[in-house]
Amino acid sequence: MTFEFSAGGIVLRPTQDKSTKSKWEVLVCQHSQHHGWVFPKGLIGDKKEGETKELTAVREVEEETGIKAEIEKPIKAVSYWYVWEEEKKKKTVYYFIMKFSSGDFEKRDMEMEKVEWLPIEEVE
Repeated sequence: MTFEFSAGGIVLRPTQDKSTKSKWEVLVCQHSQHHGWVFPKGLIGDKKEGETKELTAVREVEEETGIKAEIEKPIKAVSYWYVWEEEKKKKTVYYFIMKFSSGDFEKRDMEMEKVEWLPIEEVE
């Protein structure tokens, strides 16, 4: 059994679509391998030794979506089990509520096949 630790962001911005009643939009992305819709996240310390969960979250949001965001506050960590190449793994993900700063979906890596802003009421 292996333990993994990741960090990511739930990025919000004021709605851009004036035809909707929603006041907020949430950044979501569709993964290129399993095609599920997720919040951007990644392994802590996989690219920089000693990287904090906060820095990982900011970096992963930008890498996977092209969006720059600032951390507002942490939320409760999420833990789950999965099996990869016949090895059982327990993953803990530290998510942060984040505020949109700037960015462009075209500047993302291709780990995510699609990135969208959705009205907050449509995100489960």
